[in-house]
Amino acid sequence: MRVRSATRGGIDDFLGQKRLAVVGVSRNEKDYSRMVFRELVKRGYDAVPVNPSASDIEGLRCYSRVTDVRPSVDGALVLLPSKSAATAVGDCVEAGITRVWLRNDEPSARELCAQSGISLVAGYCPFMFLPNGAFFHQCHAFGLRVAGRYPA
Repeated sequence: MRVRSATRGGIDDFLGQKRLAVVGVSRNEKDYSRMVFRELVKRGYDAVPVNPSASDIEGLRCYSRVTDVRPSVDGALVLLPSKSAATAVGDCVEAGITRVWLRNDEPSARELCAQSGISLVAGYCPFMFLPNGAFFHQCHAFGLRVAGRYPA
């Protein structure tokens, strides 16, 4: 079972930042990470793509690591497989990023956030918390509310 961790205040704080790194955004236009990235840009975020295998995403310069991003970002949305999450969080620590959202919660990444004083959102789909989201995402959030697993 995936552990979910966050308060609604922490989620709102993260989404209240305007310059966010999207770590693990895919070169595949149909990938989930690319859809999240595109939605953030559409909503006016200064979304910064991070993928060591791409030079640009959606016409924006793509960085190999979050430590390379200049100017720095206010938070990092990590959309990597669990096995890569701790490395990405280590880069966030090195870059001085204080807010991290882990789409795929991973215990060692979570522990690194706790040790480093990083505000963490873990295990949730960001689409569920964006205002006026698509019906499917609203249904997902409703299901979590009914199950008592929606963040308070």
